[in-house]
Amino acid sequence: MEALRIIQDEHRNLWRIVITLDKLLADSVSDATIDVAFFNSVFDYLEHFVDKAHHPKEDDYLFRLLRLRSTAANAALDHLEAEHRAMPEALAALRAKLALAAADKMNTHAFLVALGAYVGTLKEHVRIEERDVFPLAQQVLTPADWAEIDPAFLDNSDPLFGSQARAEFRELFHHVATLAPVSVGLGAHSAGELPPAVPPQNITHEVLLSVSDLESAYGRIKALKGISLEVRRGETVALVGANGAGKTTFLRTLSGVQPMSAGKIVFEGEDISRLRADMRMRRGICQSPEGRQVFGPLSIEDNLRLGAYTQPKTQVEGDLEKIFTMFPILKEKRKLPAGTLSGGQQQMLAIGRALMGRPKLLLLDEPSMGLAPLLVEEVFNVVKALKAQGMTILLVEQNAFSALAIADRGYVLETGTITLTGSGRELIEDEQVRAAYLGM
Repeated sequence: MEALRIIQDEHRNLWRIVITLDKLLADSVSDATIDVAFFNSVFDYLEHFVDKAHHPKEDDYLFRLLRLRSTAANAALDHLEAEHRAMPEALAALRAKLALAAADKMNTHAFLVALGAYVGTLKEHVRIEERDVFPLAQQVLTPADWAEIDPAFLDNSDPLFGSQARAEFRELFHHVATLAPVSVGLGAHSAGELPPAVPPQNITHEVLLSVSDLESAYGRIKALKGISLEVRRGETVALVGANGAGKTTFLRTLSGVQPMSAGKIVFEGEDISRLRADMRMRRGICQSPEGRQVFGPLSIEDNLRLGAYTQPKTQVEGDLEKIFTMFPILKEKRKLPAGTLSGGQQQMLAIGRALMGRPKLLLLDEPSMGLAPLLVEEVFNVVKALKAQGMTILLVEQNAFSALAIADRGYVLETGTITLTGSGRELIEDEQVRAAYLGM
């Protein structure tokens, strides 16, 4: 049933866009200025992802086999497939109305009404699939059916839905989040680009970081109680747990800003347990801290340059341009104080500042905390892009589902102790994790 998981993951992305459009529609007035670039980025995502990939896969595999096994879903499937056929035309009509409104040949209100109708259809469409179709599919489809359905959704060589297409979808989503108004997105005037994926070469999967029996305390209160874990080169490892479990303390201890009372930290074969924080950064451990912690009075550009203070000066300008390409809003506001940025913009600045240190190990502490739905997904979008570049990432997140969904492996931390470990998918499917952290 991997296909259902993939479809539901895609629905979550789609729902974040729908929530964003709903909020913008609620905030809009009839004479509002229309951001053509933003709405076209949304329509590009819906056209290339939803209409050309998501819906055809459902029709050709899941819906076709479901019709063979049961007539109970026929009415719902007839309705859904009719909408699949109609949505490209509806989207084209929206684009035409957008162009007319932008050229002052149509009342803005008319475009917003049409957009609201489209969004309403999309929301109900997803609800019908989740409520009526998926439960029936779980009941009536046979193992042989899933053996046919699942590979179609998992096939990385599929030109329509393989790894290259998924990278394209990430880029399209990145454009949406970057161009979205600052109340729901990053508010940039240009879309920017995520770093391209790097084909894996000579991957050794050697252990980059090894932590053994690590302890740390605040006075008499022991926050970490003998933690042992490892991170291999090129992996994304998630550390999940409730508030107060010790996740942030663990990252601070790795970075060297929180003293350790026992245990051992080995990085690239070297025992760094007694190294100062600045020396650990020089060796390539860079952190984007919880709560952003940007230097508010300093300019955005100076915040980024501080992240590169251990790096040769000759490479700083080139690295700055890479960050500005990924997050164009930071370039547009580069001379402004960092404290004037929105929460989402500050989060991208914090990530960019860590990347300026050219990390061998990137520590991300609660990067999605407090962000609008669109930007929550954008943070994980950025993490996926960095992962595709081969970067080694240790991700601490309360958003356990999203973190584990992109992680190669994960650890569950409870009151300073690791209680579970496994692949990201294994932990998502673990009943204990589902009940405690995923709300399932």
